[in-house]
Amino acid sequence: MQRINETLSKLINREDFKKRYEQLKKEVLSDPEVRSFLQQHQHSITEEMVDRSLMRLYEFIGQSKNCKQCPSLDQCKNILKGYHPHLVVQGNMIGIQYDRCPAKVKHDERKRQESLIQSIFVPREILNASLSDIELVDDGKTNESRVKAVELAEKFVSEYEPKKKMKGLYLYGSFGVGKTYILGAIANALAKKNVPSLLVYVPEFFRELKSSLQDQTINEKLDYVKKVPVLMLDDIGAESMSSWLRDDILGPILQYRMLENLPTFFTSNFDFQRLAHHFTYSQRGEEEKVKAARIMERIQYLAQPVEIKGKNRRSET
Repeated sequence: MQRINETLSKLINREDFKKRYEQLKKEVLSDPEVRSFLQQHQHSITEEMVDRSLMRLYEFIGQSKNCKQCPSLDQCKNILKGYHPHLVVQGNMIGIQYDRCPAKVKHDERKRQESLIQSIFVPREILNASLSDIELVDDGKTNESRVKAVELAEKFVSEYEPKKKMKGLYLYGSFGVGKTYILGAIANALAKKNVPSLLVYVPEFFRELKSSLQDQTINEKLDYVKKVPVLMLDDIGAESMSSWLRDDILGPILQYRMLENLPTFFTSNFDFQRLAHHFTYSQRGEEEKVKAARIMERIQYLAQPVEIKGKNRRSET
């Protein structure tokens, strides 16, 4: 230890070291923010404290403190990405406290919202949808069906309360008119209110459930879908229907949600009449009108039908 102290003492007494030290101190003390901080705490900060904290002060002036100068969060050059520094008095030293910058706060909030929106087999871009971005005009004319859907969606989001009896929406119409996008926008709006939702692409989900029979995870998956606060079943009616899927999978999900007042949304290419026909005939051609009627009764109880009209936007991309 004595040798180290001797070495440091010799180093400090060297003229070139003194020169660099004084230059560093001059640079630090000429920084406007450092000077402002020292002025504010002039009664509690001594010159010895400044000397002991010089490297911390130098670290401070080298960090970005204004997000306007930062091109993006990913390109943040601070020691802690997304955090900007503040000087604080810590005992007999001047220290640095790092707080989240506005860009980091916005990023974290977005991630928190995304964690509330879960999806199964749904394109990622759908989860970035916003009700305010839904186009309400087609070829220069107001699309009344979309206006109605957005109004009902906004009403649902504003009035939502856990366990409150509320109807979801059954959005039906041709391919590519924006039904799924509306569901994604509703999910995003709910996330801002800390309401979890699950958006499920029905045909792929049903296929996965069939394969889950082998690994015995089907009950776990079904239980989750049954109990999620807000469920969105996308493209119902596009699946290959079987009696098992209708009666043992879809039926219990809808029955549970109906009894527990858990809002459920749907999209489909079919209106209620055509969907009922879809549920009536199994893959083997069996006609089961009564069982189909039970499913339709639950869907009609859970959701209000809204036809979405307009041009196929997918064909434009």
